[in-house]
Amino acid sequence: MKIAGVNIQKGETKLINANIAKLPTRTEIDIPIYVSRATKDGPVLMISGGLHGDEINGVETVRRIIVNNYHIPTAGTVICIPIINIYGFINFSRQVPDGKDVNRSFPGSATGSLAGRVAHFLMNEVIEWIDFGIDFHTGGARINNYPQVRVNMADEKSAELAKAFAPPFIINSPYRDKSLRKEAAKKAKAILVFEAGESARLRKSAIDEGVEGAQRVMKHLKMRDSAATQNKQTVVISKSTWIRARSAGIHHSRVRNGEFVKKNELIGFITDPFGEFETEIKSHVDGYIIAINNNPVVNRGDALIHVGIADN
Repeated sequence: MKIAGVNIQKGETKLINANIAKLPTRTEIDIPIYVSRATKDGPVLMISGGLHGDEINGVETVRRIIVNNYHIPTAGTVICIPIINIYGFINFSRQVPDGKDVNRSFPGSATGSLAGRVAHFLMNEVIEWIDFGIDFHTGGARINNYPQVRVNMADEKSAELAKAFAPPFIINSPYRDKSLRKEAAKKAKAILVFEAGESARLRKSAIDEGVEGAQRVMKHLKMRDSAATQNKQTVVISKSTWIRARSAGIHHSRVRNGEFVKKNELIGFITDPFGEFETEIKSHVDGYIIAINNNPVVNRGDALIHVGIADN
C-alpha cells in the first residue's frame, strides 16, 4: 500500500503528512493520515472526519478512535483521517476558502478548484485502496441531528454495514451528486455517513455513538475481536419530512431529539418578540424526531423539526 508517496507494509502503523497545498503565506497545508496494517489479510476501512471543516464532532470521534488504539486492527487495514478539510477547520468554516463544498466536488480534478483538488487527492490516494468507509458528520447551520447513519438501503453491502454500526436511526438516503459517498459507490466502495450533533459544537453522546459504532463495524468485518454492544433498538427510517415555520418569530420547541411524536401532536410554539401572538406547531405525521433547529429566531418557511417516518 502506498499513500502520498509513503509505503506501508503489513504489520506497520504510520502517520503520513500528505501535502496538498500552501497558504498564500507559503505555509504548507498537510492532511495527517494514520494508517495501521495488521499482519493478517482483511478488508481496508477508512474512518474520516472534518470533510466539512466546522463539524467538530466528527473530528473528535476519529481522534478518540486513534488515541484509544481502536484503529489498530487484528486483520486488514484501517486508514484514519481526522480532518479532511484542513482549510475549513482552521477557518471555522464548512467550505474551503473559495466558498466551495468539498463534499459537492467529487471526484475532483488535479487542476480544478481548491475543493476539487482536495477531492481529487482523496479519491486517488485513499479511496482507491479501501473497501469500506465511515465518514463522520454533524448537522449544519444550528441543526442538531440525533445520531443516525445515512445509507442507500438498496445497496445490500452498505445496508449490512449500517446495521452492524447499529445507530439509533438508519436513514434510507439517496446518493447526492458529486458527494464522496456517491463517487465511492461508483467504484464499489461502501461508505456510511454518520450524522450526529451540530456544527461548531461537541456533544459527548454523539461522539460516544460514533466511536462505539465504528468498533461494531470493525468487529463485523472481522477486523477486531470485541466491540461495545448496542442496548437500543435501531429504527430504519424510510422517508422524512421537515416541519416548517408558518410565521416569523421565536421558536419554542416542546420535543426532544429522538422521541416519537404522533400526528397532530403539539410539538412547539412560535411567538413574536413583543407578546402579540403565539402560534402552535403540530406534527403532520407520525414519526421520530431526527433533527431539531436550535436557532430560536426563525423566518417563515424555515425548517424547524425533522421527522423520520419508520418502515412498517
